[in-house]
Order: sequence, then structure tokens, then C-alpha cells
Amino acid sequence: MAISKVIIVGAGPAGCVLALLLANAGITVDLLEASDKLDDSPRASFYPWPAVRELERAGLLPEVRERGYVVSDGVSWRKVDGTLMARMDISAVPFDRRLHGLPLGKLLALTREHLDRRPNARIRYLHKVSRIDQSEKSCARVFADTPDGEQVFEADYIVGCDGANSTIRRALFGEKFPGRTWDEQIVATNVYYDVAKHGWGQGAFIVDPQHFALVALLQKDGLYRVSYGEKVGLTREEYAARQPEKFRTILPGSPGPEDYKLVSLNPYKIHQRCAQSFRVGRFLLAADAAHLCNPFGGLGLTGGLVDVGNLFDCLNGIHQGLADDSILDRYNEVRREKYLTIIDPVSSQNLRHLLQDPDVALKEDPLFQNMDMLKDPEAVAKLVTGINDIMHDFTKEYKQSTETSVETSKTLATAEVNMLLASD
Repeated sequence: MAISKVIIVGAGPAGCVLALLLANAGITVDLLEASDKLDDSPRASFYPWPAVRELERAGLLPEVRERGYVVSDGVSWRKVDGTLMARMDISAVPFDRRLHGLPLGKLLALTREHLDRRPNARIRYLHKVSRIDQSEKSCARVFADTPDGEQVFEADYIVGCDGANSTIRRALFGEKFPGRTWDEQIVATNVYYDVAKHGWGQGAFIVDPQHFALVALLQKDGLYRVSYGEKVGLTREEYAARQPEKFRTILPGSPGPEDYKLVSLNPYKIHQRCAQSFRVGRFLLAADAAHLCNPFGGLGLTGGLVDVGNLFDCLNGIHQGLADDSILDRYNEVRREKYLTIIDPVSSQNLRHLLQDPDVALKEDPLFQNMDMLKDPEAVAKLVTGINDIMHDFTKEYKQSTETSVETSKTLATAEVNMLLASD
């Protein structure tokens, strides 16, 4: 049976991309956002191929490249004094399979532009969901506090994309969010500083138990994300006071405050957590509402975008009569399995690589013992395809034969393109 409406709670990157995929396929979608606008802060945003594919399917990729950039040099690992430990040569990685960079604030602005042109999509700001109900078998409901008082919204399915503190997840499972919190404290900053002139390129990790860090170009205009380890338990003001000395220690050239322009500073704890289920009846979870991981390696954002791409295929399959409701149980099984077997262990190892004494790491860590492989462009091209394992093709689980599904998919793709041309 065709889906009449989907409600998405939370207009972050995952929620907005899912809304656009659904709207492009002719499904009516409402986005309920608690804030009065989309978050426009220049948070770190890097997209490997699995995420790039979802941006392409949503019709965003050409503008993502225009407004952002495609990484042209490989990441390096360094000691805190800048000594090079290893560098990855990405020269043989195809252009479309390289990391794409665009801050989340700009990605959200882009998705909003597209959603505003879709007559079957609407973002409702200042709509804070307070409770849920699925007592009716034919629909699910949420109750939202709005400028006009409490309102009730109902849909065939409701998707929680409302972040780490998800109201939808809490309504389904209470305070339980299985997993763990790292002992380490992270401070994330955005800063204008000419890192490139020191030969560090577009991205570098610092390996050090005390001063581990990521330094990565965010925007073509020279804005960098610098995320570094800090003492646990300080106030935001204390972290801010310590920031100049941290930059002097970890950034090339040992800059003082007069040498850079600090844009933002945000301390936060990091977690590895996964909800008990990504589906309860007509309620579904995706992205940070469903699972969390530390930011080193970008698997949180990537995993969230792949979640919503997979969920779109499941919902669109139901909408087109190519799958029944049970495919959403498969969504839960597959996405939890991808988190537990790939995203959690790989992202955890990414951080552990940085928490070592660098001299010990050079002798004992398999990553640095394989430096020759990292210098081999062809070997690196094969290595970076490993992240593709977090992907899954749900169209192959549709009820029709493969041949029928392929032909139907072609027809749907043609219809979606025609709709885009007509509306844009």
C-alpha cells in the first residue's frame, strides 16, 4: 500500500537527506525541528564514498562539489612536534571515490534549498516533540510543543533523526542507550590558520597520549577543524583559557593568538553506543538517534547518511508495492549489524591509533608497520574501499524478481528525474 506520509523528527543532515530522498520519490514528508532554524555552524564534514553515493542519489552532489571540495592529498600521521610518521598516497583513488568536504551547516543550507522547492516536503520549525503514541494500528503519532500550543501529527511511519539525546529513542527505550563513554575529553575548534604552508596538507592526525588531535581543512577559504584531547572535568571557560597553549603545542609553527582567527570552541565527551532496536512498530531510528561513535574517521556522519539511504530504499519499496512492512525489520537487523561489526570497532581503533606513544606505535602498531603500503597508490586505492562494507542494497530484497526490480527501478528513476526537472 502506498505511503501517505512520513514524519521525520530532527532536521539535521540525516533527517534532511532522508526527507529529500522521500520527497523526490513522491512521498509526502514533514520535518519537525525543535529549533527556529537549521544549524548553520561550520561543523566538521567529510564524506567518503558511501556518504557521497547518498548525496548523489538525493541530487545534491554537483552542488556539494561546487560549494565544498574534493580532497586532493592524503592524510598524514605526525608526532606532536610535527615529525612525519606516515602519509597516505591517494593519487590512484578515483576522483568520485575520494573524500568530499563540505561543512554540515552548508550541507543543511543546500538541502533546505532543495526541500523548499518540493511541494510534498515541509520543515516545521519550533516543533519540539514531547511524547509519542502508536496505539492506532494504521498510523503513528507524535505530540509537539509549537508556537500555537501542543499539536498532534500522525503519519504511516515516524523516523527519529533527532540526535544523541533523541526524544524518540527515549520515548521508546527510556534512558537506556547501551554502550560506553570514552575516558578521553575532546575539544573541537574551527580556526583560520595557514596550516598548508607548513607542509601538513589538507589533513593530519597527531599521535600522542596527551595531545592527540585531528587537523583538517573544512573549507576552501582556509577554515580548519582542529579537534584535540584535553584534561577531563574542566569547565568550558577553563578549556577556553587553555586553548592558546594547546594550539602552540600541536599546530605547526607554534602559533600564538595573533597568528590565527578562532571561530568556535566546543568541548564534548565521546561515546560508542547503539540502541536496542532501530524499529519499534511504526517508529524508526537512524543516525545519531540510533548509534554513536567517536569522530575520528568520520564514521558517525557517514554511518548516519547510509542509514537514511537504506531506510529510504525500504520505505520506497513499501510505497511502490515492491516490499512489505517486514523489510523494516531487515533495516533494523542490517544497520545494527553494520554498526556492531564495522562502525564501532573501526572507529574505536581509529582513536586508539592516536592515543599511543608515537615511538612505541612506530614499532608495534600494525598501521605504522605497513607504511610502505600507505605509500603505494594502488594499495591505498584498494584499502579505502573497505569502508564500502557499511553499505547494503535493500532493493535486492524486494519481493519481485531481480529483472522486474531492475526495470521498475529504471522507471522510478526516470519519474524522479522528470519530477526534479519540473520542480527545479
